[in-house]
Amino acid sequence: MAEKRIIAAGETADVVARLKLRMIEEALPLWSGPGWDSAAGGFVDRLGLDGTADTTAPRRVFVQARQIWCYAKAAQMGWYPDGRAVALKGLEHLLARAKAPDGRPGYVHRLTPEGAVLDARRDAYDHAFILFALAAVYSLDQDAQVRAEIDALLAFLDGSLRSPHGGVHECLPVSLPRRQNPHMHLFEAMIACFDATRDLSFQNRAGEFFALFLANLYDKQKRILTEYFEEDWSKIEPVSVEPGHQAEWVWLLKGFERITGCPTGQRRAELLATALRYRDEATGCLVDEGDAEGNVRRGTRRLWPQTEMAKAWIAQAESGEAGAADEARAALARLERHYLSHPVRGGWYDQFDRDGKSLVDTIPASSFYHVLCAVTEAEQVLE
Repeated sequence: MAEKRIIAAGETADVVARLKLRMIEEALPLWSGPGWDSAAGGFVDRLGLDGTADTTAPRRVFVQARQIWCYAKAAQMGWYPDGRAVALKGLEHLLARAKAPDGRPGYVHRLTPEGAVLDARRDAYDHAFILFALAAVYSLDQDAQVRAEIDALLAFLDGSLRSPHGGVHECLPVSLPRRQNPHMHLFEAMIACFDATRDLSFQNRAGEFFALFLANLYDKQKRILTEYFEEDWSKIEPVSVEPGHQAEWVWLLKGFERITGCPTGQRRAELLATALRYRDEATGCLVDEGDAEGNVRRGTRRLWPQTEMAKAWIAQAESGEAGAADEARAALARLERHYLSHPVRGGWYDQFDRDGKSLVDTIPASSFYHVLCAVTEAEQVLE
């Protein structure tokens, strides 16, 4: 607990301003500079530890979508003058390369660095982030073509991915196990689509995922969100509990409450209390995985759960919970101290073992969405 007190006392006062500056001056230029493949087009999937682009790594389509979202969001916040242009350039590449290149509807899963199809699966998680990116771009200009892409993606979800048991199939071809994760991000995307369009149909779509959360994803007795399921939504035992996802749902449930008026305070409080059971004693950071009884199953700690813990506390601060703003700043200070203190300006460490040794020898682009989202939320609520 000593380290947590030191962070709370010494590093939290202006952490939001510091992180905002880090995004504007370091991360956004990095991922639109070395992070953009000026020869083949598209965002690179990762950088080396020296900050140079790994142009040989396959391009995961959800990463392309996340980067588009980052630059559209930065433009929306007024943080980055080139944000809109970078987002539109990224979207143009995504539509040209990943959308139905084989003549079948939907987006493919992975591309080669040159932009050819590497994996033609239609993955639900990918489509959630593409929809999320489209919503962010649409929010900038209300462009009719972008809205048409949103509607086409929704038609694909409705026509090809819906499961008769509720929710969506993991991918096409259909595979098991089912996961809560794609459904969580589709929930996020529907909230974002409502914010961008004010179309009430997105409230209803978000409501379907909220109902799925209450009926199948969340165990009300044990107060845990579980990860893996059979086709009929029966839980796969022993259940896996990811603390980062408990925290992420706190923030998402606050978003759902904001757009619908549906109260979510009880479930948010329960999820946050569950997430806090799975912390690394030395740093206060969330670990990667636990079991249903509150024991740590994997003591490694990724970057992204720390951003989600910050967002959970930000959501509670927005709801007026006493002390939540201080907890949010402390979570952001832990993120800054342990993960963002990288020698590459605008880079990060992605995962540590329980002894604090870095386990990933690259800087993955996939983490930018998590970091930028936490900082923009902090700017809007805490400042």
